[in-house]
Amino acid sequence: MTSTATRPASSGPADRPTPEREPRVLSFSHKLSRWDLKISPYLYISPFFILFAIVGLFPIVYTAVISFQEWDLVRNSGTFVGFDQYIWILSQAEFWTALRNTFSIFLLSSVPQIILALFIAAMLDRNIRAKTFWRMSVLLPYVMAPVAVALIFSNMFGDNHGLVNNILTSIGLEPIQWHKDPFWSHIAIATMVNFRWTGYNALILLAAMQAVPREYYEAATVDGANAFRQFWSITLPSLKPTLIFVIITSTIGGLQIFDEPRMFDTFGRGGAANQWLTITLYLYNIGWGEFNFGRAAALAWILFIIILAIGLINLAITRRLVRDEGGRGVIQRRRRGRKGAQQ
Repeated sequence: MTSTATRPASSGPADRPTPEREPRVLSFSHKLSRWDLKISPYLYISPFFILFAIVGLFPIVYTAVISFQEWDLVRNSGTFVGFDQYIWILSQAEFWTALRNTFSIFLLSSVPQIILALFIAAMLDRNIRAKTFWRMSVLLPYVMAPVAVALIFSNMFGDNHGLVNNILTSIGLEPIQWHKDPFWSHIAIATMVNFRWTGYNALILLAAMQAVPREYYEAATVDGANAFRQFWSITLPSLKPTLIFVIITSTIGGLQIFDEPRMFDTFGRGGAANQWLTITLYLYNIGWGEFNFGRAAALAWILFIIILAIGLINLAITRRLVRDEGGRGVIQRRRRGRKGAQQ
């Protein structure tokens, strides 16, 4: 019968009682550094939100309050009238004329503007001499004061002795009544808008074009694709998010157009028969021409709702395009995986 010797338990550090740790006391400097890490980001961005609340959010809310009142400018107070101001604005024929003119000028300016900006951006994206000079040159009209641009172009499109009519007369064509015919007045104002904003949009599109990997163009060149085919199949699909941004900003700018129609004649009221009256110009006439701030505030909120609706449409289109691009990426990865498995 074998006896098993009992092994004495080995003594070591594990048998020693572990001393209790004393709680670590943080000094004030450590607490201050922790607070700095947590609070400082909010402090850095707070000036923007404070300034926006003062000069942006408060006027918006205050305008909404005034839009439901019959505002007395002398007593600086108003009487609540509900939706009467909105109903009055929507029942005016001038509002619908201004809305039609606004969308007409927007279409006549934004569509050619975006097409021309795409063309200019594509030219600036090529390997040309003095690229920096040309890129700065296209931005010069944007730097010019809107009033100066409007004054120059209003003289160019003069009915009697304007530059454009003088050219038309010299080549045997009839002069155009730029300030009497609604369509031609919209063309003249749209030309001013295009002059100012085409270069700005071209630089935005150029920045997006330069972000496209050059390997795509090299592969397309090897496959025998010409320049137009590369632009249509590579550049345009890559510019979708930027194009949506440019389109929506052009739309908002077109709906808020004011300086060009205001300075198109000496009176600044949108023409004798409201030929080029826009929503913002109509708002200005109500607010500072009739001194009816309640109706002007209601019109401002109607314009805000129109712009918000267009923004939501843009958001829906953007999400759908991003979803489609993601689905195409998954399909392409699956196809590559299948080709790799077959090989």
